Amino acid sequence: MYTAQFFSTQLGRASLVSIGAMVLMCCFALNSQVDAVPTVMASSAAITGELA
Repeated sequence: MYTAQFFSTQLGRASLVSIGAMVLMCCFALNSQVDAVPTVMASSAAITGELA
């Protein structure tokens, strides 16, 4: 679909920069989500909705 001739144009270089920026953004978002894992422990009663 895309050839080396396309990527040598200004539009091709802009598309490569855009793809690189999206990959970096996804890596940053994934890392921030992994670091933000909550450490809250829930009881089984709260999870299943049991009444006392």
